[in-house]
Amino acid sequence: MSRIGRKEIDVPSGVDVKLDGHVITVKGPKGTLTRELHKDMKIEQEGNVIKVSRPSEDKMHKSLHGLTRTLIHNMVIGVTNGFSKELEIQGVGYRAAKQGKDLVMNLGYSHQVVMSEIDGITIEVPTPNKIVISGPDKQMVGQFTAVVREKRPPEPYKGKGIRYVGEYVQRKEGKAGKGSKK
Repeated sequence: MSRIGRKEIDVPSGVDVKLDGHVITVKGPKGTLTRELHKDMKIEQEGNVIKVSRPSEDKMHKSLHGLTRTLIHNMVIGVTNGFSKELEIQGVGYRAAKQGKDLVMNLGYSHQVVMSEIDGITIEVPTPNKIVISGPDKQMVGQFTAVVREKRPPEPYKGKGIRYVGEYVQRKEGKAGKGSKK
């Protein structure tokens, strides 16, 4: 039995969970999330507890068991606390600013890079070299953060670019034979 899959999911007060076949809707203070889960998984709600079980010991069912439980658990956490990811910008002249609902970044290109907020995502810029992306859907927050980081990933020679807070970028040495004769 899956150690993660057999854990029960406690639904806190203020969160409403509705099961309609294999479509689950979780509604809470941070928003509403809806997801269609695999048809083979058995999802049961008893009061403030949700249990996920699998129909057989098939390899696919074992894989889906923990995944289904984790997806539901992340939905419950998302509508109560939300998820956030932080990015930091390093480089001379590299900075970010928020203009209305747009994130405007100067990243060393000849033009500014502009990204708009999408539904369910909130962008904050507490300092010119820090970006905080938050929202109730964990997958959506991670995907949007990856797209922002992709605009100028950190390069290994000077370390300039956009990186996750706490991310380690292994630095490379420059040309070793600079100035040597043939």
